[in-house]
Amino acid sequence: MTHPFQSIEEVTLQEFVLFIKIHHQQIEENTNIYLNLEPSIAEEDRKRAAMLLDSFLRLMTYTNIDELNDGDKSFFNTWLQAQLSIIDRKSFNLFQLIFEKSLITFMIQQKSSRTNAILMYVLSLFTFLVQLYDDCEGDDKRSNRSTENQELRYLQLLDKLDKLLISSSGYQDLAYILKKCEEYFSYKRCVFYAYVPWSNQFYGVIGAELPKVQSMKGQLNGENAILSSRKPIYLKNPKNYVKEEHIQLFNLSSIIFIPIMRRDQLFGWLTFDQLGQEFDCTKEELSLLEEVGKRLGLFLSRKGEKVEKNTELHLTERESMILGLLAEGYDNKKIGGLLFLSEHTVRDYVSSLMTKLKAKNRTQVVASAFRLGLLS
Repeated sequence: MTHPFQSIEEVTLQEFVLFIKIHHQQIEENTNIYLNLEPSIAEEDRKRAAMLLDSFLRLMTYTNIDELNDGDKSFFNTWLQAQLSIIDRKSFNLFQLIFEKSLITFMIQQKSSRTNAILMYVLSLFTFLVQLYDDCEGDDKRSNRSTENQELRYLQLLDKLDKLLISSSGYQDLAYILKKCEEYFSYKRCVFYAYVPWSNQFYGVIGAELPKVQSMKGQLNGENAILSSRKPIYLKNPKNYVKEEHIQLFNLSSIIFIPIMRRDQLFGWLTFDQLGQEFDCTKEELSLLEEVGKRLGLFLSRKGEKVEKNTELHLTERESMILGLLAEGYDNKKIGGLLFLSEHTVRDYVSSLMTKLKAKNRTQVVASAFRLGLLS
């Protein structure tokens, strides 16, 4: 007699992802219906489950199938690790229930010949995810028992950050603040990506190897599932979430994304990593960095209002052109060649920009320009 789970072999990881990719709109419609049909679900659980469902479907929809290896379980392990700041037992169970019901409903409607094989694959998948989640919970409990003073240490770190922010004069100090964040929270690299709401775009602004950072820019859309999230995300392996060219550019291994927010206003994101070294991150550590993002959001909202009220800026056409080239990461010699100016003349223009934007260096010029909407 054939064991029923042997039919799982009939569906590969590539086939499952392709199936979801093709039918994600109908499945998403079903998930929304089921999430809103059940009145007994608490609103917080509903929100968490909705975020998990949205993240899972985005992963399926925007993954490059050619890069998948059928036996590679790390594909789903990476996704689960990225949900640490959202997930709890209730929301995980609700996510599983809604996804399975939505998928079954769709496949019954379609009268698909692959219904049994797909569903058996899903059962196998969730068995694996449940085990992973249980392991994560166990790791957190063991971590809590072994670090009795962890909460106090985190409060002390946040207190140091608060004192730093209070003593900082404004947005132009953000580069220094990020360097201190690397020191406080024991990461080798911290990068700031700014968000421009009126154009729905993001820009790399501050971080080590500035030309590389400033080459990072784009439109916020469905493909940017990480930046679309308003919760912190830890990726032990960024493959399938971050473009391969960017992984190579920054020598990325594990990475953390932290939104910088004040109420509903999004200023951008911080990333933390260890310069190519893989690392682990607990749920508590992710919560600590989420607090960092909130404090920076408060800092930027207050300092930003002050700068905008006290600054009446007028840039000449030439200054605007040079500002744009600075944002692209060009040095004075390259800017001079592009604009047919001497290096000395370019240096004078950069000095003028530093004066107008109250910046101490080129990095602060670009950072202030993004904050004030002079770059878009």
